[in-house]
Amino acid sequence: MSSKITAKKASVRASQKSILLVDDDPSVREMIGRVLAAEGYLVLTASNGAEALGVAASNRIDLVLLDLNMPVKGGWDTFAELTSKDPLLAVVIITAKPNQLFTSLGAGVGALLEKPLDFPILLRTVSALLAESAQLRLARLTGHSVDFHYLPSRGKEHRG
Repeated sequence: MSSKITAKKASVRASQKSILLVDDDPSVREMIGRVLAAEGYLVLTASNGAEALGVAASNRIDLVLLDLNMPVKGGWDTFAELTSKDPLLAVVIITAKPNQLFTSLGAGVGALLEKPLDFPILLRTVSALLAESAQLRLARLTGHSVDFHYLPSRGKEHRG
């Protein structure tokens, strides 16, 4: 009987979506990590891009929440390396850095959420990106899709 329970727990873990949260601010990692874990996501964290690449190399990652302004290796360099290895990886840029909309659109990012974050919108965005098809991600990467989630810091959600 205990083997059935163990098998059930293993299948739940196998189907659990994993999110790599990359931010140099420990309080941001803690706060967002708790919110995501409460929703049932497996949350892996890194404090900079170099750490993120190491975590991604040794774990299955379904989505990345990526800050831009970090020491050691910045967000855009990290994005480029992560997506060179997995072009269809879902990525959400979370940043306080202004004027990143056009760069994000051009790079094929799934979403841009400006800090301070609105957690219900963050969760809806994460859920939507995890549910989207590989074809839609590919279309966005090649500039053939306008399905992009953007939340400017003033709190108005946009979806193109």
